[in-house]
Amino acid sequence: MSAPRVLVVDDNEMNVELVTFVLDKDGFQVESASDAREAQSKIPVFQPELILMDIQMPGMDGLELTRLLKADPALQHVVVVAFTAYAMHGDEAKMRAAGCDAYLSKPINVSTFAASVRSCLGAGG
Repeated sequence: MSAPRVLVVDDNEMNVELVTFVLDKDGFQVESASDAREAQSKIPVFQPELILMDIQMPGMDGLELTRLLKADPALQHVVVVAFTAYAMHGDEAKMRAAGCDAYLSKPINVSTFAASVRSCLGAGG
């Protein structure tokens, strides 16, 4: 079985480095993008199975990018996981309405994060 491909879309370099390290150690293939535009250029090439989507980014936010991805028949199968520290009451409903398949909060727990991401792989569809 090939390594699951995960695209981390986050403008915080430290978050990206930590998530990449943890997932790489657990056998994932990881790419990153620092904003929506970079993500849009990497998705067709990398073909991720799962995208960890930061919600609060400069320019196009993660929810808008999620709506675009889920509206594209060629990409709607990709599991999009909202990945943010800013979840308030009611935000998960907004994330789901935008098309997010699951939600993971920051900061991550390094001992359980890879298993959480792996369980999200079955959340799409």
